[in-house]
Amino acid sequence: MDIHGNAYQEMGKYSYRNIWKVAYPILISLIMEQLIGMTDTAFLGRVGEIELGASAIASVYYMVIFMLGFGFSLGAQIIIGRRNGEERYRDTGKIFWHGVYFLIALAAVLVAASEIFSPALMSRMVSSEHILAASLSYVRWRTLGLFFAFITAMFRAFYVGTTQTKTLTFNSIVMVLSNVVFNWILIFGKFGLPALGIAGAAIGSAMAELVSLIFFMAYARIKTDRAKYGLDKAARFDPQELKGMLSLSVWTMVEAFLSVATWLIFFLYVEHLGERSLAVSNIVRNVSGLVWVFLMAFSSTGSTLVSNMIGEGLQDNVPRLVGKVIAMAYGIIAILLICFAIFPRHVIGIFTDMKEIVEASVPAMLVMASSYLINIPANICFNASAGTGNTKTVFALEVTALAIYMAYCTVVITILKADVAICWTAEHIYAAAMLILCGTYLKSGRWKGKKI
Repeated sequence: MDIHGNAYQEMGKYSYRNIWKVAYPILISLIMEQLIGMTDTAFLGRVGEIELGASAIASVYYMVIFMLGFGFSLGAQIIIGRRNGEERYRDTGKIFWHGVYFLIALAAVLVAASEIFSPALMSRMVSSEHILAASLSYVRWRTLGLFFAFITAMFRAFYVGTTQTKTLTFNSIVMVLSNVVFNWILIFGKFGLPALGIAGAAIGSAMAELVSLIFFMAYARIKTDRAKYGLDKAARFDPQELKGMLSLSVWTMVEAFLSVATWLIFFLYVEHLGERSLAVSNIVRNVSGLVWVFLMAFSSTGSTLVSNMIGEGLQDNVPRLVGKVIAMAYGIIAILLICFAIFPRHVIGIFTDMKEIVEASVPAMLVMASSYLINIPANICFNASAGTGNTKTVFALEVTALAIYMAYCTVVITILKADVAICWTAEHIYAAAMLILCGTYLKSGRWKGKKI
């Protein structure tokens, strides 16, 4: 009786109310972060069609690079969540510090590699000389912000993993306001500065990353119980500790990299359909981001709560938790999708005032929006699967889904040269594959007993 009573009490920590308490600050932070990309697009959409199209290629190219570090932080977040659930609080700080050491070194390598190899790589991928020149200008400046972005990612992993998500809201508000100000000044050349266009967007975003990092450092010093979590002093570097982290995080690193790399390939395929198709897809990508932040808030919450729950010995209740997260996500995201269907031109008008682009974007946006009906359970199941700690298996599932996605894109875009709206049905194919693979894996229970 006591055992069942304790289990029931523990499950109370994973009620709809408490799930929302964790998800809400993550949601606000992701909305704020999404506004950074929206700001770039909205400003550049008023500079020119080439800049608008180039920002699609360049920002996704940057995200491919960034995802290597962010993917590592996701793996660290899973470990931090498990240690938090086990009440090994000081070990969460040890994970944080080793993540910072690794990501600083990784940032140095990636900045140097981008400077050396990006011109050759992008010249082979982009057919338009104008878009190529603008894209390289963006990437050259944006990658310098990796040092700030990667350390910020580890702060985020720590606070999400320990379910202290309120700080994410404040941080993101500071970050997006900084980005708006920096972009407005640098893109359009205010206060006597030269108008830098797309390069100004990159510099402004990198500066906003620095502001975000400074905020996290100040918050950790003032508001966080640093002694409890082992943040009061830098941990001594332990190669074995980092090796243990990499055994789990390397799979989330590669998975995140491949996921966005295929997204980049999608845009490169579309670029060969013409500058108009690329500009439309950039608009649709940013509209999709409005929904994606809601989905990722619930997905990230599901992942960290699954990790905490397993650490507390409640692994049999994981499927019920995942079901609750999916239900909450559907309830909120459905409202957004209905608004998109009723007011498509108003939504697209946020990103550009070019009427031809607005009209061309409506069909593709509606196709994209419908894909979320499948993407909601698919993404939550995927992140919950990662939260179990079996990242190698989850990586294999993701690679299978991406292979199906790329095969479909290759046929529809490069061979059939379909309309851009038809090209966006690739999202349905990917989501369906992920839902079948990850849903089946969670239901099988093969993840139970995984030690990390």
